[in-house]
Amino acid sequence: MAQPNRSWLDGPEIPAENDGPDNISRWPGENLGLPQSGPRSMASVGRRAIAVFIDWFICQFIAGAIHSFTSSLGDTMTLTLILWVILGIIGGWLFARTPGMALLGMGVARIDVPGARVGLWRSVVRTLLTMFVFPAAMVDADGRGMHDRGTGTAVIRG
Repeated sequence: MAQPNRSWLDGPEIPAENDGPDNISRWPGENLGLPQSGPRSMASVGRRAIAVFIDWFICQFIAGAIHSFTSSLGDTMTLTLILWVILGIIGGWLFARTPGMALLGMGVARIDVPGARVGLWRSVVRTLLTMFVFPAAMVDADGRGMHDRGTGTAVIRG
């Protein structure tokens, strides 16, 4: 079966959890029970990266405003990272999406129990692993990063 066209923005591809010689998916998320397109389909890696940058710029703006009043919390970039982690944890836990994800029509969903809330521990682990970039950049054939595989989640459209 021919592989779909991929670019360097898709990141390195590692085998998906459900991949095997008899179980090759035709589209990202097929083996997870997700549709090929539309609501609840897998969000692309590029779209997810743009959402992270939107969240980062929001936090950088807020950090710059805070830093103009006090430097006791560190420099602007340190404060930006702290705010980004807080935003990721709270957004994922309470709303299953960050502002960047919401602007691009995406959200985080559990794949082990469809319809269940993401929860605090999954939100914390996902955000901290995303902070280190590498786990989020290593995607499988379903387009899920190692941080999603480790927490039983996926970033979906809709």
